[in-house]
Amino acid sequence: MLLVTGTSGGLGSLIARRLADAPDRPDVRFGTRAPDGPGQVRVDFDDPDSLDFAGVDTLLLISAGYGEDDQVIARHGAAIAAAERDGVGHIVYTSLTEAGDHLPYALPHRWTERRLRGSGAAWTVLRNGLYAELLGALAAPGPDGVITAPLGDGRLAAVAREDLAEVAVRVALAPDTHAGRVYELVGDRPLGGAELAEATGVRYAPASLAEARTALSGPGAEAYQVPMLVATYSAVAAGFLATPDQGTLPALLGRAPRPALAVYAASAARP
Repeated sequence: MLLVTGTSGGLGSLIARRLADAPDRPDVRFGTRAPDGPGQVRVDFDDPDSLDFAGVDTLLLISAGYGEDDQVIARHGAAIAAAERDGVGHIVYTSLTEAGDHLPYALPHRWTERRLRGSGAAWTVLRNGLYAELLGALAAPGPDGVITAPLGDGRLAAVAREDLAEVAVRVALAPDTHAGRVYELVGDRPLGGAELAEATGVRYAPASLAEARTALSGPGAEAYQVPMLVATYSAVAAGFLATPDQGTLPALLGRAPRPALAVYAASAARP
């Protein structure tokens, strides 16, 4: 049996949809905090005693990266410990691209990778790049028709989340082929502010990081979110996330990746 965690999230829901619509649907369960549909089971990393992976051959562990480092590490640690206890044979983990080591949220991912290597289970690490859809949120044009995201002259090798979902499904359905592998999954065309502006027919006039921090610090912002987002802008502007795909993504997809610029434009246009 294949169990996919986090299927109520953005990436997990795309993975679940692909598996549910598969012509020869495998024996799969969809893990979520509040199951309410066919094939769904309760998986709540914040309630470690409730985790039950009995009968699971492959665990597709979608990173639970929304929180402070200690919270994320505890969640992932609980999941891997439960997998060890229940005899899961293979764990596929969605991590963060190596270029993201400059980001403050990289640490829990690297901790989880290290924990997997010592787990005794077979493992595969999918080091996902930052989503083109995320770029659509972080660098959307404002009401005045200007992109003010503080990207400077930097570029981001953004990747379509749908492509990452497809890769995760392919790997999880044939895990033995990918055992012990670490895949860097980023876009093939690094995007900068000028390209984003041209794609959306607006002007690019980057603000400062301080101005971005102020704008992000409004009501409803979680304490951990502001430094995460500001650091993401900073890493892009400094050129640390611009290294393009070296052929890994199309090889795993069996086709050319979706154009990240078009995905960005569609995401940025949504209200």
